[in-house]
Amino acid sequence: MSKKNKHSPSKAKTKTKVEPFWQTKTLAQMTRAEWESLCDGCAKCCLHKFIDDENTTDETELKPTTHIAQGEQMSYSNIACHLLNDKSCQCSKYEQRTELVPDCVQLTQENLDDVFFMPPSCTYRRLKEGRGIPSWHPLLHHGKKSAMHQAGMSVRGKVIKDNDVELEDFEDYIVLWPLHDID
Repeated sequence: MSKKNKHSPSKAKTKTKVEPFWQTKTLAQMTRAEWESLCDGCAKCCLHKFIDDENTTDETELKPTTHIAQGEQMSYSNIACHLLNDKSCQCSKYEQRTELVPDCVQLTQENLDDVFFMPPSCTYRRLKEGRGIPSWHPLLHHGKKSAMHQAGMSVRGKVIKDNDVELEDFEDYIVLWPLHDID
């Protein structure tokens, strides 16, 4: 009488690698949750920006714009919206932000082409331009922002609130660091 082997030969287990949604979908195909998760939380979009325009009048100087005209140049400042929590890099009134700050733009799949002021490091902009998600993005670090902060890609420790600066002094706060982008 022979004993039968109770153990069958192991079948080779093959794991199917699941590609991240940002590599398989276009920005337009993403769900709202996927879209929202793409925000790296750097808060550079909360910085005040200025357009150097020789044709600006006193009446139009502080008005928002929807475009940059030929010959104009946009400059970033280190002046942040007063609603920004500069430690967490999150809006303290996110759900009411567009009511409390009428110039605040809610970035969506529909208006991405019209939002010209997003910094080069913005993940939405990077994906739109075919450059992929940067190595410091929270989605690649279990949702943690520490790699982004360590890489110097957020506004943490670099800003002053707009309600702490006199309007006539705004141009003294123009900076280049928001334009830096690393993979």
